[in-house]
Amino acid sequence: MLVCRTLYCRAFYIYNASAVVHFIFFLSISGLPVFHPFPVSASGSFSLMPILYFYYFYSSLSRSVSVASGTPQPGPPGRQLGHYPSLPPGYQNTSVSHGAMAGGPGPAQLSPSLAAMSLQSSTPEALRVVNLLQERNLLPPTPIPAPTPCLPQDLQKVNCHPEVFRSTLCNIPQTQSLLNKAKMPLGLLLHPFKDLSQLPVVTSSTIVRCRSCRTYINPFVSFLDQRRWKCNLCNRVNDVPEEFMYNPVSRSYGEPHKRPEVQNATIEFIAPSEYMLRPPQPAVYLFILDVSHNAVETGYLNVFCQSLLDNITSLPGDSRTKIGFITFDSTIHFYNLQEGLSQPQMLIVSDIEDIFLPTPDSLLVNLNECKELVQDLLKSLPTLFQKTMETQSALGSALQAGFKLLSPTGGRMTVFQTQLPNLGAGALQSREDPNQRASAKDIQHLSPATDFYKTLALDCSGQQVAVDLFMLSAQYCDLASLGCISRFSAGSVYHYPSYHHQHNPAQVECFQKDLKRYLTRKIGFEAVMRIRCSKGLSIHTFHGNFFVRSTDLLSLPNVNPDAGFAVQMSIDENLDDMQVVSFQAALLYTSSKGERRIRVHTLCLPVVNSLSDIFAGADVQAITGLLACMAVDRSVTSSLGDARDALTNAAIDSLTSYRQNVLTIQQPGLLSPACLRLFPLFVLALLKQKSFRTGTSTRLDDRVFSMCQLKYQPLAYSMLMIHPSLYRVDDLTDEGALNINERTIPQPRLLQLSVEKLSREGAFLMDAGTVIYLWIGQNCNPIFLTQVLGVPNYAAVPENLNLLPDLDTAESQRTRAFIGWLRDQRPFFPSLHIIRDESQRKASFMQNMIEDRTESALSYYEFLLHLQQQISK
Repeated sequence: MLVCRTLYCRAFYIYNASAVVHFIFFLSISGLPVFHPFPVSASGSFSLMPILYFYYFYSSLSRSVSVASGTPQPGPPGRQLGHYPSLPPGYQNTSVSHGAMAGGPGPAQLSPSLAAMSLQSSTPEALRVVNLLQERNLLPPTPIPAPTPCLPQDLQKVNCHPEVFRSTLCNIPQTQSLLNKAKMPLGLLLHPFKDLSQLPVVTSSTIVRCRSCRTYINPFVSFLDQRRWKCNLCNRVNDVPEEFMYNPVSRSYGEPHKRPEVQNATIEFIAPSEYMLRPPQPAVYLFILDVSHNAVETGYLNVFCQSLLDNITSLPGDSRTKIGFITFDSTIHFYNLQEGLSQPQMLIVSDIEDIFLPTPDSLLVNLNECKELVQDLLKSLPTLFQKTMETQSALGSALQAGFKLLSPTGGRMTVFQTQLPNLGAGALQSREDPNQRASAKDIQHLSPATDFYKTLALDCSGQQVAVDLFMLSAQYCDLASLGCISRFSAGSVYHYPSYHHQHNPAQVECFQKDLKRYLTRKIGFEAVMRIRCSKGLSIHTFHGNFFVRSTDLLSLPNVNPDAGFAVQMSIDENLDDMQVVSFQAALLYTSSKGERRIRVHTLCLPVVNSLSDIFAGADVQAITGLLACMAVDRSVTSSLGDARDALTNAAIDSLTSYRQNVLTIQQPGLLSPACLRLFPLFVLALLKQKSFRTGTSTRLDDRVFSMCQLKYQPLAYSMLMIHPSLYRVDDLTDEGALNINERTIPQPRLLQLSVEKLSREGAFLMDAGTVIYLWIGQNCNPIFLTQVLGVPNYAAVPENLNLLPDLDTAESQRTRAFIGWLRDQRPFFPSLHIIRDESQRKASFMQNMIEDRTESALSYYEFLLHLQQQISK
């Protein structure tokens, strides 16, 4: 029998036709121990690992219960994740039948295979039963679309776009107990200020809102007649104002239901004066620059100054736009740019313990009036500190000076830092021990070392100042502490490890492209965002960069089009009498032109009363994104081990609930509804992601930055960081290609993240979000090498190639068009690394092969077996 099992193991990896499938099924129902191989290299070498080993490995983990996040809520005892508890004891053995199967034969009357066929024929595709241990190729060949809520056609066609607003569950449970029973989190993921190609803008002296809950009128309200409308959140009946009777689009009177506000789930209002607490602030930009010896060595100053010179006329703003500069090392340097001066004046403050502004009125100047002085300063800055030997960094004092300067108006503070701040307020000491990070299960120092940066960030938020942080360093900088200045002021964090203008050209290119986008992208000042939901629902935890001003109001001194947010929700009252519920996010901000605007997004979802319907509406990507946010918070407040265990338990809990409460016919195997078939894969991907992986030499700052990205990035971008996309690109064709702006964009199939899918005869592109790898096999097609890389053979591929040559060949044009299209789909610029088998970067490429086993993590198949063992306990 051992021989048979070994043959099965070999056959499993070479996919030996139908005989193997039958043998897999035989083993799955036999209860025999199975030895499972895993590939460890692209050459296809194997080794055998007893299942008992990884059963023991995982059963020894603490069965931690929750991924508490932000403001944790109490819950019943037992395993829980955030706010949704495990199955109450009384529900352990209950099962919910599908309506179509209620009168059908039971398990004793059907064989498992026939039962599966019967079940699948009577259920929607989302609930099709999938045995994860038997169906190997679950990854679809194209990106996964967001599920569509089951709504009447007239509501569905006006619903909010999922890229802007989506829920983890497209079908909302009637009760909290039903949600608890489903074992899945309920939450929303938002991209509220996303760049939109079409955005209806309404100018009106009267913005119609519910008199009770203040909801903005939207496509999901009910018109009782031409003079009255019923709020879709609180059910209050409101009067239609006289001005609303006129439709500015059709120029007709008496059809309020045809107004733009009632036809579009995403809309923007130009707000009247009652939405202003003060006159709209001007666009104000303050740049704070590290000019220590370490900073000058990196060469970033040249890139920054040249980028700002190139884009200074593209900074968002109007005739009131202001700009200022502060540089620092062990002292703080201010720059007098007052109109009338022949050249900028540097003013040095050496008393960093009691920082003051030497000339408060001439440090922030009107950009239009003083543009020549600003340009002179930018041209001279790189050489001004060229020979400095100053090694100390008084970042905290520089931030305090910036706060004093921006407090009267508000604005954006942009900080460039290249080393650990070691002088004055906010000074830090290194907390990273490289000798411990390789083997420790729980990672230390994920929380800040001091409250200085958080406290200052809250002060900034109160004065409508946001701080964006650019980290450019090869050394440890304690991003866990420094990142607080951006997190709590609604700023952004950028991280360029090992940045150097000569030694790391790929990072320089990323910095240049990101900086251009940063300087020129749309910006909203003095913003607040409130999220409302139908009566009976409540929001209890927020994720992202902001300060929570009240229970549902987020303070966003700056809002940018690349920021994402997530919220966790609970059901406080039964929704028995409701067929649909609605969620509305309203973002009030000041545009760079000084207009007060309100962007409103409204999402409508159906209410259901059965577990099968809840599972049918599960959005596996949104669930994964929300769990990632929750796990980041759990890592910081408790431990990385607790977060990892809770992620694993999330997969176990949901599949256990599905098996116990939804399946009417019990079958052997690890069963999942089709809509959640990728959930275990995504959970494993999270466990291997830089934020949560153990047993590797991940630098602490890199880990913390990855956590920042998971919390701050919109779902579309974070999913690529969690589960990269792999394509074969040495055989690109125009079949199925997209045509965009007269460009032909090939659309190769998505491949599983396993070395099984690699071939030494091919070239493979991996899109990991912030980085793109192009792996070249040793026996790669010579046509690809010459026509795309411009080299005669594999040995001639340069070791550190980061740019595809611009060749006049069809193969080159296809490859560059595809990579350019991938880059165009996101706001940040992913660097390209072309790697050979011998390349140092091969380890980073292979680290993303999620389905393969690593020295400290299970393979996908092993992970599935672990889940099955836990579920069958």
